[in-house]
Amino acid sequence: MRANPEAEAEEPEQPPERQQNGPSGAEAGAEAGAGTGAEAGSGTGAEAGSERAEPGTDRLEKAVRAAETALIEFEIAVETFRVEIENFSRLHHQRLGPMYARLDELDAAILETTAAITGDAEDLRKAQEARAAVLPMPKVEELFHGWIDSEGLPPEATAMLTGQNVKPPSRVRPSEEARKAYRELVRKAHPDLAQEDAERQRREEFLVRVNKAYADGDTDALHGLLDEWTNGPREAEPEPEVPRSELLYARLEWLAERKEVLVAMVEEMEQSAIGAMLRMAPDDPDRLLEEIAEQLLEQVSERERELARLIQVRDTGDGAAAGQAGAAGSAGAGTEDV
Repeated sequence: MRANPEAEAEEPEQPPERQQNGPSGAEAGAEAGAGTGAEAGSGTGAEAGSERAEPGTDRLEKAVRAAETALIEFEIAVETFRVEIENFSRLHHQRLGPMYARLDELDAAILETTAAITGDAEDLRKAQEARAAVLPMPKVEELFHGWIDSEGLPPEATAMLTGQNVKPPSRVRPSEEARKAYRELVRKAHPDLAQEDAERQRREEFLVRVNKAYADGDTDALHGLLDEWTNGPREAEPEPEVPRSELLYARLEWLAERKEVLVAMVEEMEQSAIGAMLRMAPDDPDRLLEEIAEQLLEQVSERERELARLIQVRDTGDGAAAGQAGAAGSAGAGTEDV
Protein backbone atom coordinates (compact mmCIF):
# COMPACT_ATOMS: atom_id res chain seq x y z
CA MET A 1 0.00 0.00 0.00
CA ARG A 2 1.04 3.52 -0.49
CA ALA A 3 2.49 5.43 2.41
CA ASN A 4 -0.26 8.03 1.98
CA PRO A 5 -3.72 6.44 2.22
CA GLU A 6 -5.30 9.56 0.73
CA ALA A 7 -3.56 8.70 -2.52
CA GLU A 8 -4.93 5.16 -2.24
CA ALA A 9 -8.47 6.53 -2.01
CA GLU A 10 -8.38 7.44 -5.67
CA GLU A 11 -7.76 3.82 -6.72
CA PRO A 12 -11.05 1.86 -6.54
CA GLU A 13 -9.72 -1.46 -7.84
CA GLN A 14 -6.23 -1.87 -9.30
CA PRO A 15 -3.26 0.09 -7.86
CA PRO A 16 -1.78 1.97 -10.85
CA GLU A 17 1.68 3.48 -11.01
CA ARG A 18 2.49 6.07 -8.37
CA GLN A 19 1.27 9.56 -9.13
CA GLN A 20 3.07 12.70 -8.08
CA ASN A 21 1.19 15.56 -6.48
CA GLY A 22 -2.12 13.73 -6.74
CA PRO A 23 -5.39 15.05 -5.31
CA SER A 24 -6.33 14.58 -1.68
CA GLY A 25 -8.44 11.63 -0.57
CA ALA A 26 -11.61 13.72 -0.44
CA GLU A 27 -11.01 15.19 -3.90
CA ALA A 28 -10.10 11.85 -5.42
CA GLY A 29 -13.01 10.12 -3.72
CA ALA A 30 -15.40 12.78 -4.94
CA GLU A 31 -14.24 12.07 -8.48
CA ALA A 32 -14.66 8.35 -7.85
CA GLY A 33 -18.09 9.05 -6.41
CA ALA A 34 -19.34 10.02 -9.82
CA GLY A 35 -18.88 6.43 -10.89
CA THR A 36 -19.35 4.52 -7.63
CA GLY A 37 -21.76 6.57 -5.57
CA ALA A 38 -24.70 4.49 -6.69
CA GLU A 39 -22.88 1.32 -5.67
CA ALA A 40 -21.87 2.70 -2.29
CA GLY A 41 -25.39 3.88 -1.57
CA SER A 42 -27.15 0.76 -2.81
CA GLY A 43 -29.83 -0.32 -0.38
CA THR A 44 -29.04 2.53 1.99
CA GLY A 45 -30.74 5.61 3.28
CA ALA A 46 -28.72 7.74 0.87
CA GLU A 47 -30.34 6.14 -2.16
CA ALA A 48 -33.75 5.96 -0.54
CA GLY A 49 -33.47 9.63 0.32
CA SER A 50 -33.03 10.58 -3.32
CA GLU A 51 -36.46 9.10 -4.05
CA ARG A 52 -38.13 11.33 -1.48
CA ALA A 53 -35.83 14.33 -1.87
CA GLU A 54 -37.25 17.76 -1.21
CA PRO A 55 -37.39 20.20 -4.12
CA GLY A 56 -34.06 21.91 -4.64
CA THR A 57 -31.99 19.30 -2.75
CA ASP A 58 -30.82 17.27 -5.76
CA ARG A 59 -27.35 18.84 -5.82
CA LEU A 60 -27.04 18.45 -2.07
CA GLU A 61 -27.98 14.77 -2.36
CA LYS A 62 -25.29 14.26 -4.99
CA ALA A 63 -22.70 16.09 -2.87
CA VAL A 64 -23.48 13.91 0.13
CA ARG A 65 -23.25 10.70 -1.89
CA ALA A 66 -19.93 11.79 -3.40
CA ALA A 67 -18.58 12.72 0.05
CA GLU A 68 -19.73 9.37 1.47
CA THR A 69 -17.98 7.53 -1.34
CA ALA A 70 -14.81 9.56 -0.85
CA LEU A 71 -14.79 8.90 2.89
CA ILE A 72 -15.36 5.18 2.46
CA GLU A 73 -12.53 4.96 -0.07
CA PHE A 74 -10.30 6.85 2.35
CA GLU A 75 -11.27 4.56 5.24
CA ILE A 76 -10.48 1.51 3.10
CA ALA A 77 -7.04 2.96 2.40
CA VAL A 78 -6.44 3.81 6.06
CA GLU A 79 -7.45 0.35 7.24
CA THR A 80 -5.21 -1.25 4.61
CA PHE A 81 -2.30 0.87 5.83
CA ARG A 82 -3.03 -0.13 9.45
CA VAL A 83 -3.12 -3.82 8.48
CA GLU A 84 0.17 -3.52 6.60
CA ILE A 85 1.85 -1.81 9.57
CA GLU A 86 0.62 -4.54 11.94
CA ASN A 87 1.60 -7.35 9.58
CA PHE A 88 5.01 -5.83 8.84
CA SER A 89 5.70 -5.48 12.55
CA ARG A 90 4.76 -9.09 13.29
CA LEU A 91 6.61 -10.55 10.30
CA HIS A 92 9.65 -8.36 10.97
CA HIS A 93 9.84 -9.81 14.48
CA GLN A 94 9.17 -13.40 13.40
CA ARG A 95 11.51 -13.55 10.40
CA LEU A 96 14.26 -11.10 11.29
CA GLY A 97 14.36 -11.35 15.07
CA PRO A 98 16.70 -14.39 15.03
CA MET A 99 19.09 -12.56 12.69
CA TYR A 100 19.29 -9.55 15.00
CA ALA A 101 19.93 -11.90 17.93
CA ARG A 102 22.70 -13.65 15.97
CA LEU A 103 24.34 -10.29 15.19
CA ASP A 104 24.29 -9.32 18.87
CA GLU A 105 25.88 -12.63 19.82
CA LEU A 106 28.61 -12.27 17.18
CA ASP A 107 29.35 -8.68 18.27
CA ALA A 108 29.82 -9.84 21.85
CA ALA A 109 32.03 -12.77 20.79
CA ILE A 110 34.18 -10.48 18.61
CA LEU A 111 34.75 -8.05 21.47
CA GLU A 112 35.47 -10.88 23.93
CA THR A 113 38.01 -12.43 21.59
CA THR A 114 39.58 -9.04 20.98
CA ALA A 115 39.90 -8.47 24.73
CA ALA A 116 41.50 -11.91 25.14
CA ILE A 117 44.09 -11.00 22.50
CA THR A 118 44.96 -7.50 23.65
CA GLY A 119 44.42 -7.83 27.40
CA ASP A 120 43.39 -4.16 27.34
CA ALA A 121 41.10 -3.00 30.15
CA GLU A 122 39.01 -0.88 27.80
CA ASP A 123 38.52 -3.81 25.41
CA LEU A 124 37.45 -5.95 28.36
CA ARG A 125 34.89 -3.32 29.45
CA LYS A 126 33.40 -3.16 25.95
CA ALA A 127 33.19 -6.95 25.82
CA GLN A 128 31.39 -7.11 29.16
CA GLU A 129 28.88 -4.47 28.06
CA ALA A 130 28.18 -6.29 24.80
CA ARG A 131 27.68 -9.60 26.60
CA ALA A 132 25.30 -7.95 29.07
CA ALA A 133 23.27 -6.61 26.14
CA VAL A 134 22.96 -10.11 24.72
CA LEU A 135 21.66 -11.43 28.06
CA PRO A 136 19.44 -8.61 29.40
CA MET A 137 17.10 -8.75 32.35
CA PRO A 138 13.85 -10.50 31.39
CA LYS A 139 11.24 -8.23 29.87
CA VAL A 140 7.51 -8.59 30.33
CA GLU A 141 7.14 -10.65 27.16
CA GLU A 142 9.95 -12.97 28.27
CA LEU A 143 8.46 -13.47 31.72
CA PHE A 144 5.18 -14.47 30.13
CA HIS A 145 6.87 -16.59 27.45
CA GLY A 146 5.68 -14.39 24.59
CA TRP A 147 2.03 -14.43 25.64
CA ILE A 148 1.92 -10.79 26.60
CA ASP A 149 4.00 -7.69 25.95
CA SER A 150 3.86 -4.04 26.93
CA GLU A 151 0.94 -3.50 24.53
CA GLY A 152 -1.08 -6.49 25.71
CA LEU A 153 -1.75 -9.89 24.19
CA PRO A 154 -0.46 -10.42 20.66
CA PRO A 155 -3.04 -11.53 18.04
CA GLU A 156 -1.93 -15.18 18.13
CA ALA A 157 -2.37 -15.38 21.92
CA THR A 158 -5.75 -13.65 21.77
CA ALA A 159 -6.94 -16.04 19.09
CA MET A 160 -5.95 -19.11 21.12
CA LEU A 161 -7.56 -17.82 24.32
CA THR A 162 -10.81 -17.08 22.51
CA GLY A 163 -10.88 -20.43 20.74
CA GLN A 164 -10.16 -19.00 17.30
CA ASN A 165 -7.72 -20.41 14.82
CA VAL A 166 -4.19 -19.06 15.12
CA LYS A 167 -3.33 -17.64 11.72
CA PRO A 168 -0.31 -15.34 11.60
CA PRO A 169 -0.01 -13.23 8.46
CA SER A 170 1.73 -14.87 5.53
CA ARG A 171 2.67 -11.54 3.97
CA VAL A 172 2.64 -7.83 4.70
CA ARG A 173 0.10 -6.83 2.05
CA PRO A 174 -3.03 -8.95 1.56
CA SER A 175 -3.41 -10.42 -1.91
CA GLU A 176 -5.10 -8.45 -4.67
CA GLU A 177 -8.06 -10.82 -4.54
CA ALA A 178 -8.46 -10.21 -0.80
CA ARG A 179 -8.19 -6.48 -1.30
CA LYS A 180 -10.84 -6.54 -4.02
CA ALA A 181 -13.27 -8.54 -1.85
CA TYR A 182 -12.58 -6.27 1.11
CA ARG A 183 -13.28 -3.12 -0.89
CA GLU A 184 -16.57 -4.52 -2.15
CA LEU A 185 -17.65 -5.51 1.36
CA VAL A 186 -16.83 -2.14 2.89
CA ARG A 187 -18.56 -0.25 0.12
CA LYS A 188 -21.75 -2.22 0.70
CA ALA A 189 -21.76 -2.72 4.48
CA HIS A 190 -20.02 0.37 5.85
CA PRO A 191 -21.74 1.69 9.00
CA ASP A 192 -21.60 5.26 7.72
CA LEU A 193 -24.18 4.32 5.09
CA ALA A 194 -26.77 3.59 7.79
CA GLN A 195 -29.14 6.25 9.06
CA GLU A 196 -30.49 4.46 12.13
CA ASP A 197 -28.54 3.45 15.25
CA ALA A 198 -29.69 -0.20 15.16
CA GLU A 199 -28.62 -0.65 11.55
CA ARG A 200 -25.35 1.14 12.20
CA GLN A 201 -24.57 -1.21 15.09
CA ARG A 202 -25.38 -4.26 12.97
CA ARG A 203 -23.02 -3.02 10.27
CA GLU A 204 -20.27 -2.21 12.79
CA GLU A 205 -20.41 -5.74 14.22
CA PHE A 206 -20.31 -7.20 10.72
CA LEU A 207 -17.37 -5.00 9.72
CA VAL A 208 -15.36 -6.24 12.72
CA ARG A 209 -15.49 -9.70 11.18
CA VAL A 210 -14.63 -8.29 7.77
CA ASN A 211 -11.58 -6.45 9.12
CA LYS A 212 -10.40 -9.57 10.95
CA ALA A 213 -10.59 -11.69 7.78
CA TYR A 214 -8.79 -8.98 5.84
CA ALA A 215 -6.00 -8.66 8.40
CA ASP A 216 -5.49 -12.44 8.15
CA GLY A 217 -5.51 -12.27 4.36
CA ASP A 218 -8.28 -14.88 4.42
CA THR A 219 -9.81 -14.58 0.95
CA ASP A 220 -12.23 -17.48 1.46
CA ALA A 221 -13.60 -15.88 4.62
CA LEU A 222 -14.06 -12.57 2.81
CA HIS A 223 -15.99 -14.24 0.00
CA GLY A 224 -18.14 -16.02 2.57
CA LEU A 225 -18.90 -12.73 4.30
CA LEU A 226 -19.77 -11.17 0.97
CA ASP A 227 -22.29 -13.95 0.29
CA GLU A 228 -23.66 -13.55 3.81
CA TRP A 229 -24.20 -9.83 3.35
CA THR A 230 -25.67 -10.16 -0.14
CA ASN A 231 -28.19 -12.82 0.93
CA GLY A 232 -28.88 -11.39 4.40
CA PRO A 233 -32.01 -9.57 5.57
CA ARG A 234 -32.57 -5.90 4.87
CA GLU A 235 -34.62 -3.44 6.89
CA ALA A 236 -36.18 -0.41 5.25
CA GLU A 237 -35.00 2.94 6.57
CA PRO A 238 -37.81 4.90 8.29
CA GLU A 239 -38.95 8.25 6.96
CA PRO A 240 -37.02 11.13 8.57
CA GLU A 241 -38.91 13.35 11.00
CA VAL A 242 -36.95 16.48 10.06
CA PRO A 243 -36.52 18.14 6.67
CA ARG A 244 -34.25 16.21 4.37
CA SER A 245 -32.09 19.27 3.73
CA GLU A 246 -31.24 19.55 7.44
CA LEU A 247 -30.19 15.91 7.51
CA LEU A 248 -28.00 16.38 4.46
CA TYR A 249 -26.21 19.43 5.84
CA ALA A 250 -25.63 17.64 9.14
CA ARG A 251 -24.34 14.65 7.21
CA LEU A 252 -21.83 16.78 5.30
CA GLU A 253 -20.54 18.27 8.55
CA TRP A 254 -20.12 14.83 10.09
CA LEU A 255 -18.29 13.51 7.02
CA ALA A 256 -15.85 16.43 7.17
CA GLU A 257 -15.19 15.82 10.88
CA ARG A 258 -14.67 12.10 10.29
CA LYS A 259 -12.15 12.81 7.54
CA GLU A 260 -10.14 15.02 9.93
CA VAL A 261 -10.00 12.14 12.41
CA LEU A 262 -8.75 9.77 9.70
CA VAL A 263 -6.09 12.24 8.55
CA ALA A 264 -4.79 12.45 12.13
CA MET A 265 -4.68 8.63 12.29
CA VAL A 266 -2.67 8.50 9.07
CA GLU A 267 -0.17 11.07 10.32
CA GLU A 268 0.35 9.09 13.53
CA MET A 269 0.88 5.83 11.64
CA GLU A 270 3.31 7.42 9.17
CA GLN A 271 5.38 8.82 12.03
CA SER A 272 5.76 5.40 13.67
CA ALA A 273 8.96 3.41 13.11
CA ILE A 274 7.23 0.75 11.02
CA GLY A 275 5.22 3.34 9.11
CA ALA A 276 8.45 5.13 8.20
CA MET A 277 9.93 1.85 6.96
CA LEU A 278 6.88 1.15 4.81
CA ARG A 279 7.23 4.56 3.21
CA MET A 280 10.55 3.31 1.83
CA ALA A 281 8.72 0.68 -0.25
CA PRO A 282 5.11 1.82 -0.75
CA ASP A 283 4.57 -0.40 -3.80
CA ASP A 284 5.94 -3.69 -2.42
CA PRO A 285 6.32 -3.87 1.39
CA ASP A 286 6.88 -7.64 1.24
CA ARG A 287 9.97 -7.09 -0.89
CA LEU A 288 11.27 -4.66 1.74
CA LEU A 289 11.35 -7.49 4.30
CA GLU A 290 13.35 -9.61 1.87
CA GLU A 291 15.83 -6.81 1.25
CA ILE A 292 16.35 -6.26 4.98
CA ALA A 293 16.84 -10.01 5.46
CA GLU A 294 19.48 -10.06 2.70
CA GLN A 295 21.36 -7.18 4.34
CA LEU A 296 21.25 -8.87 7.73
CA LEU A 297 22.53 -12.15 6.29
CA GLU A 298 25.45 -10.31 4.72
CA GLN A 299 26.24 -8.63 8.05
CA VAL A 300 26.11 -12.01 9.81
CA SER A 301 28.55 -13.45 7.27
CA GLU A 302 30.94 -10.53 7.74
CA ARG A 303 30.83 -10.89 11.54
CA GLU A 304 31.43 -14.64 11.32
CA ARG A 305 34.47 -14.15 9.08
CA GLU A 306 35.87 -11.52 11.44
CA LEU A 307 35.29 -13.73 14.48
CA ALA A 308 37.02 -16.67 12.78
CA ARG A 309 40.01 -14.46 11.98
CA LEU A 310 40.28 -13.20 15.57
CA ILE A 311 40.00 -16.71 16.99
CA GLN A 312 42.86 -17.79 14.77
CA VAL A 313 44.95 -14.84 15.98
CA ARG A 314 44.17 -15.70 19.60
CA ASP A 315 44.93 -19.41 19.23
CA THR A 316 48.15 -18.97 17.24
CA GLY A 317 49.45 -16.14 19.40
CA ASP A 318 50.31 -14.01 16.37
CA GLY A 319 51.90 -11.01 18.08
CA ALA A 320 51.91 -8.81 14.96
CA ALA A 321 48.23 -9.37 14.36
CA ALA A 322 47.41 -8.96 18.04
CA GLY A 323 48.27 -5.28 17.92
CA GLN A 324 45.57 -4.74 15.29
CA ALA A 325 42.93 -6.93 16.90
CA GLY A 326 41.47 -4.26 19.12
CA ALA A 327 40.71 -1.85 16.30
CA ALA A 328 39.47 -4.63 14.03
CA GLY A 329 37.22 -6.05 16.71
CA SER A 330 35.68 -2.68 17.50
CA ALA A 331 35.09 -1.97 13.82
CA GLY A 332 33.39 -5.31 13.27
CA ALA A 333 31.13 -4.95 16.29
CA GLY A 334 30.27 -1.36 15.52
CA THR A 335 28.69 -1.95 12.12
CA GLU A 336 25.26 -0.42 12.05
CA ASP A 337 22.40 -2.88 11.93
CA VAL A 338 19.44 -2.50 9.61
